[in-house]
Formats: sequence, structure tokens, C-alpha cells
Amino acid sequence: MVATGLLLDAGAVAAGIVALWLGASRFVAGAGDLAARAGIPPLVVGLTVVAIGTSLPEFAVTIGAALAGRTDVSVANVVGSNVVNLGIVLGGSAVFTALPTPGDIVRRDGPVLVGATLLVVAFVVDLRLSRLEGAVLMALLIAYLALLAYRGVAGPSLAVDAAITERRAAVDVLRVLVGLVAVVVGADLLVGGAVDIARAAGVSDWLIGETVVALGTSAPEIVASAAAIRQGRFEVSAGNIFGSCVVNLLGVLGLAAALRPLALSAVAVEASLGLCAVTLLAVGLAVSRRALSRAEGVLLLAVGLADWVIVALFG
Repeated sequence: MVATGLLLDAGAVAAGIVALWLGASRFVAGAGDLAARAGIPPLVVGLTVVAIGTSLPEFAVTIGAALAGRTDVSVANVVGSNVVNLGIVLGGSAVFTALPTPGDIVRRDGPVLVGATLLVVAFVVDLRLSRLEGAVLMALLIAYLALLAYRGVAGPSLAVDAAITERRAAVDVLRVLVGLVAVVVGADLLVGGAVDIARAAGVSDWLIGETVVALGTSAPEIVASAAAIRQGRFEVSAGNIFGSCVVNLLGVLGLAAALRPLALSAVAVEASLGLCAVTLLAVGLAVSRRALSRAEGVLLLAVGLADWVIVALFG
């Protein structure tokens, strides 16, 4: 019976990851095309539409876990997702090909990401995220997105691809709605299965949240970034990664805490400091160079994996 239960839980995790991946990809495709109809520049699309779309799994999983009282899974998912994005996705991508870092990412969004990370670290030191702190994070995200939207509208409009204009806008809206439903269902399957497996194996909620759950919810970022790199759209890939990390910290954590105050275990402080180190390294490399080299990609990847090992040993 125990083995059967574990197999069912593993199946739920796998199905959840697939549903999250497919749902987020449908959402990003539909929302991205709707944004293109408005002539929004690709960098802004990466930092807003694509970033929020690929962060939908984090929203669904983190909020669902918080409302279910699994606060460690909730926060660990955000911390782990950012480590995956910056260490595994960004670093791993640079291992295969040098990644140009767009100037706007370095000058504007790098400091925003560092500031958001430091603010979250300051908030979790007392092992609690209050509703007020959640509201502050949400307000900062709204201000950040409003600035991006203003700059996107104020910038030059872009020609819309003929294939998009020939397709009815209702089709894109339908893809957005179907994607949202798939993400919600996938999040429930992933969290339920992963937590059951963790408890059966005697693993902490934090560790399973920062590793298995974080990898699952980061699947859209991995796929979106890989696709953008294959197409030579480096600005969308970098914008997606940095933007997703900002949305995770300010939006996902902010909304979860605003809905329900989050009480955390002691490992949250160490894990948040680890995330801070990964973030400072990634942004520092982007500031110091116009492109991430393969050697720097190896360094980022190694630091991201080392963070997992430390959490596994001491979490």
C-alpha cells in the first residue's frame, strides 16, 4: 500500500509539472501575442508578460501552499525558483553559449532584483512575513510594472507579425484562459504529491520546496529561455529570467503573505542569504561584462547547485 501510494504521488508530481509547463506556455503564447498587437517592445514583453506568465506556477503553488498552511513549501518555492532561474537556467544557458546582457537589464532591472532580494531577506529575519510586509512587496511590484508599461508605451511601436493579425484576438484570449486553468490544476497536483513524498521520506518541507517543487514551477522559465536562446532572442531570455525573479519576490511572496501571514522555520534565513549570494553574483557578472561567458556560466551553475547541497545538509 505504501509503495502504491508513493507511485501515485510520483505520478501526481509528474502530471503537475507537465500541466504547469503546458499551461504556462499557452498563457505566454496568448498573452505575448496580445501584447505584440499593442506594439510593446520585446524587452518589455520579456520583463512583464513573459515574466508574469512563466511565474504563474510559482503564484499558484506558493499561494496554494500558504493557504493550506504549508508555509515552508510556500516560501521555499520562491527562494528555490530564483536560485534555479539565476544559477541553473542563466548559468546553464551560458555554459552552452555566451549570453549577451542587454544594457537595460544591467542598468535598470539588475538593481531592482538586488533590492528586492535584500528586502525579502530583511523581512524573513524574524521568521515571519506579515500581511503588511506582503502589501509592501506587492506595492513595489505594481510600481515597477507601471514604470515598465509606461516606458513601453512611450517607446517606438513595433510592427506586428502578419500571422498574429490574421488570427482573431479571441483565440489568444482562449489560450490565456486555458493556460490559467492548467496551471492551477498542475500546482495542486505538484504540491500535494511532493509534500506527501517528502513526509514519507522524512525530508523537510523546506528542502522539497526549494528543490523538487522549485524545479517543477521553474519548468516554464527553463523552456521559455531555451526557446529564446535557440532563436537568438537573447534580450527576451535575459528579461524573462530577471523579470521572473523580481515577480517571484515582490508579487508571489507579496500576494501569499498578504492573503495569509507566513510563519517560517529557521532554515529560511540561511536559504535567503544563499539566494542573496546567487543574486549578487549573477547581477555582478552582468554589470561587469557585456556578456556572460561560458566560464562565468559554469561558476553560476556551480554556486546554484552548491546552494542546494547546503540546504540539503543543514535544512
